[in-house]
Order: sequence, then structure tokens, then C-alpha cells
Amino acid sequence: MRWSSSYIPTLKEAPSEAEVISHKLLLRAGMIRKLTSGVYSWLPFGLRALNKAANIVRKEMNAAGAQEILMPSVQPADLWEESGRWQKYGKELLRFKDRHDRDYCLGPTHEEVITDLLRNEVNSYRQLPINLYQIQTKFRDEIRPRFGLMRGREFLMKDGYSFDRNDEGADKSYWAMHKAYSNVFTNMALNFRPVEADSGSIGGNFSHEFMVLAETGEDTIAACTNWPQCTFAANVERCAINAPTHKDNSECPAMELVETPNKHTIEEVAEFLNVAPQKILKTLLFVADGKPVAALLRGDRELNLIKLTNLLHADEIEFATPEQVMQYTNAPVGFAGPHSLIGVETIIADHELLESNDWIAGANKNDMHVRHLSLHRDCKITQFADIRNAQEGDICPRCGNALEFKKGIEVGHVFKLGTKYSEAMHAVYVDENGKENTIIMGCYGIGVSRVVAACIEQNNDENGILFPPPLAPYEVIIINLDPKNQAVNEKCEELYTYCQEKNIDVLYDDREERPGVKFKDADLIGIPLQIIIGGKSLDKGVIEYKIRKLSEKKQIDAENSKSEFDKIYQEMLNAWK
Repeated sequence: MRWSSSYIPTLKEAPSEAEVISHKLLLRAGMIRKLTSGVYSWLPFGLRALNKAANIVRKEMNAAGAQEILMPSVQPADLWEESGRWQKYGKELLRFKDRHDRDYCLGPTHEEVITDLLRNEVNSYRQLPINLYQIQTKFRDEIRPRFGLMRGREFLMKDGYSFDRNDEGADKSYWAMHKAYSNVFTNMALNFRPVEADSGSIGGNFSHEFMVLAETGEDTIAACTNWPQCTFAANVERCAINAPTHKDNSECPAMELVETPNKHTIEEVAEFLNVAPQKILKTLLFVADGKPVAALLRGDRELNLIKLTNLLHADEIEFATPEQVMQYTNAPVGFAGPHSLIGVETIIADHELLESNDWIAGANKNDMHVRHLSLHRDCKITQFADIRNAQEGDICPRCGNALEFKKGIEVGHVFKLGTKYSEAMHAVYVDENGKENTIIMGCYGIGVSRVVAACIEQNNDENGILFPPPLAPYEVIIINLDPKNQAVNEKCEELYTYCQEKNIDVLYDDREERPGVKFKDADLIGIPLQIIIGGKSLDKGVIEYKIRKLSEKKQIDAENSKSEFDKIYQEMLNAWK
């Protein structure tokens, strides 16, 4: 493609609305334009990158045995009422009525539609397993769309669904998709990690997120420092902490009261009593499905509410109000302890607390704490369990090495759904014995448009984008520094034609612009290999080139430019391995 006949409206400065680097560079590079809040048009240059991402996804899905379909984006409310999500999904579900006053929604996902499709077609075990996917526009009415494509309302998504006879088959489908996703992001030349994750509102009993590593990522990942020998990685809210191998069963002195006037926080108590925060027991009070619950952990640790919720199998959990704290402890907030709670029958202690048996805790009296509290002697603990957030330096639960924290951007998610949707919507098959069974489902999503943004978040510098070759709208840009020079034009045309013959995506900057403008634009849009042809260098018998990722300009022999091009093209590919 010749730049002079292309629509690539680059900008010198990003609009003030753009916050994150990908949003700024997508706008500046002429890839997208905003239509309304959280909704963007894809311009030709950006659409090329989007289509490349979609085609990589499509290739790996097909190779894994999945088949592509396309489902409607408009979905009837009665399907969502069957699954129970019409009321539960929340305001992100864009609801509307048609001219007949029937309720519909604009699909944020397609579990209901695909389940309805299969239940009307599949009735025998001989038809299973089935794995179907689509690449389609979704809409989620985010309360505060931000960060451009990272958290928009409309986006392109690959969503896939597997249907199996039993758990064994579902496991096989799940791990086949897990492998396919790893292939997808490897083939995009992205630095990523598959991480253990919570299933959230989609449901299911097991899931992994695929995270592109980037310092600007919203998610924190706990990953083993022994990568790639150990591949463990998990979201902080999911990261398991092994139970301690050492348990302290020793006796401690009798519990005694100590005054702590106006010392409400762990930090205030630690400073006042001249002890480390890890010597203090933190007692947090909740109401879970209407019943009071106490959660205990070390003073320097943070509670993991997702772990606690899952442990309690609770549908709803909230922090106790100050009035409820007073009811359960006879003391204001800041002085709760686990030894004499009123009406609290469920007390969950983090299993790390087994390592010690001599604690400082709230006394359940105003301005008072206790020393020498023993969880075994003075409290009625319901259960010791893993309920805290992982911290850097914790032990990897898989191999015993240390954990480190990294920032990531979620670009894919795979779920074991089980029978959540098939049972609610009666998607069944008849087995070889004539018995009716519920189909076991899996769900697999990739945010295709988010992949493009995440790629830019991971690959950029002060001058613009550094596209990896598989996602680059063009792999090569030929920059003509002197369009009025016949020899320059001929050499540019020669290499432009050569790239096309070799099926290399090439952009030819043939514009009547100053060299400085062309250099800045080439760096901004991030095409991996720049071929720079000017009259002065051509007179010396050389052509300049720059691999965008490496920045340094080099030279090749102009007379042998075709054979030399093959070498530098391979050099560019090697820079991304």
C-alpha cells in the first residue's frame, strides 16, 4: 500500500481524554477514533492489526478442532431469565424493548444463546463432544468506560464453548483450549502468563486468565521466580498460600488486659505497645448471607475477600457496620478480638496463625487490648484456612521458590462451566443406556480488540509503537526521502514490488513530505522494519535500514538490495524471538 493513497491520519499530540499509553498511541497513529463514550471506529491502519489478531486466534481455534459460527448480537430476555442472569447481571447488560414491547439485550456474552442452540440440536451422546466459537462484537455498558480499548463498552471478542458428556471429556476440552490460547499469544510474540483465576460472574469451578505482562496493567499477578522451570502464576485474589509445615503448640502466659487509649489501627497499637504488626491479631467482622462471621489474620496481612467468600459458599458478604460491631463485641470499631464475641459462631482463622500461639488482640472493650491470647486455649476457631492475599516473597505453592509480583492485562479467560447453564436451560443428551444426562460445558474468551491495546502497552517507547511482526499492520515500511529523484524512486519501486512478490505486508511512504515528518510518523506507527532510501546515500551505493525495536540505523549495499533485504528481514524477525 502507498501512503499517498492510504488513510492514516496521524496526530502530533494525543487528545486530552487519552490516559494510558495504548489509548494515546492508537489515536496518534491513526488507528482508531472515538464515536461516543467507550465506542470507537477502527480506521484502515488499525483494522489491519485487529484482523491480524483475529486471524491468529482463528487459526489456532481451527487447529484445536473448534468450529467457527456466528450468533446474533441481539438476544431475547427469556433466555437470560431461564439462566437466572436477567436480574443478576447488572446494569452492564444493555436492555431494550422492540416494537412489540418484548424485552431484549445487546449481548455482552453468549452462554445463553449457545446453550439454546445446542439443546435444540443435540440429543445423543454420539453428537458429543462439540466445540464452537465465534469472533463477534460485544457490548457491555460499563459505568465508567476508560483507557480507550482497554475498558470500552463495545469490543471485538472471540468467545468459544465446549460441550461434553462427562467431566473427563470437559477436562480434555479445557486443556486443549488452554494449550491453544498459549499458542495464540506465543504466535502474537507477546510476553504473557496463564494465571489461575476466579471465575467471577460467568460461573464455573475452575479458570485461568491469560495476562499480557505490562507495567501499566491493572491486574497484579503472583508468579514464581523460577520461570519457566515452574509455570505457576495466579491472580493475587486466587493465589494459594500453603498451610505452614511448623505449628506452634506451646503454652503461653495467661491472657491479660492492657490499656490502648484511642489506638484503633494495627499501626497505632503496634507503635503504642512497641511490637511488630505481625505480633498482633487482626479480627475482621462480616455478615455473610445474614449471619455474622469473624475472620482472623496477622496484623501485617490483607484479607482476601474472594477466598473467604468461596470458603463460606456465601452469595453475599459485607463488612459489619459500626452498630453491628458494637453488637458483636460490646466495643467500638478497632477493639474487636476473637475470644469473647457475642453471637458469632463462625470464626475463620488464616492458617498462617498456626505458626504462633501468643498474640495481641482486641479485648472487645473500649480502649483495651489483650496480650498472650492463645487461639487454642482462649478461642473457638471454626476452621483454619487460606484467607489472605499473597505477598511478594511468599513461597510458591507448587515448587517452593519465592513469588514475585508482576502487572498484567487480561486478554483471555478459560472457564470450566460445569452444568451451570445446561442444567438451568435443560441442555441434555441421552447416553448409550438410554439415560438422560446434563451436558458439561466450558467457556473460552479472548478480547481481540484488547489484544491490540495490550500489545501496545507492552511494546512502546518515547517515539511511539513497537509492533511485533505478527500483529503489525505492515511488516515493512519503505521511506522515500526524495520523491523527485528518479534513481530513488526506481529503487523504492524495486523493493516495494519485491516485498509484494514475497507476500510481505509493505507500506510505501511516497508522500511529498519532509524527511523529518516521515521519520517521526514511521517511528510513531511502529512498523517493525524501516527501509530508508535517499539520494545522498544512494549516491554512495548504500541503503539505510532500521529495525524499530533496536533503533540503530544500519546500511546495506544498494546494488544487491534484494538479497540484502532477505537478510535484514530475517534479522528483524530474530529481534522478536
